[in-house]
Amino acid sequence: MLAIKLQRIGRKHQPSYRLVVAEARSKMAAPPVEDLGSYHPATKATSVKKDRISYWLGVGAQPTVTAHNLLVAQGVITKPKLTVKMPKAVVAAPVAEKPAEAAPEAEVTPEAEAKTEAVAEATVETPAAAEEPAA
Repeated sequence: MLAIKLQRIGRKHQPSYRLVVAEARSKMAAPPVEDLGSYHPATKATSVKKDRISYWLGVGAQPTVTAHNLLVAQGVITKPKLTVKMPKAVVAAPVAEKPAEAAPEAEVTPEAEAKTEAVAEATVETPAAAEEPAA
């Protein structure tokens, strides 16, 4: 399937684009079928061959979303502009530390159980905590 799309040309940090007809799945550096115009985003200068674009649209070439919006702005296509959907950046979640391997649980002896019960009872029966005035 043929597509009308932008092919990047120009130097680093100075992009300019050719509006070309090429295979939809071809690489951007592949030779296009036909050159239909140019677009310079820094100056917003655009030149298009309206008759050739109309021919390729009639043959069945589909413009990409960006090329479609560019052609609408130039008056070649009378349809409304399309929304360009950009994928959202995926923020990597912080890596949590792996929990230490669980040590085998020690068996609870009756002596250890009695000590924990005694500590629990001692904390409940503290008279100082009971006598504090409420503010």
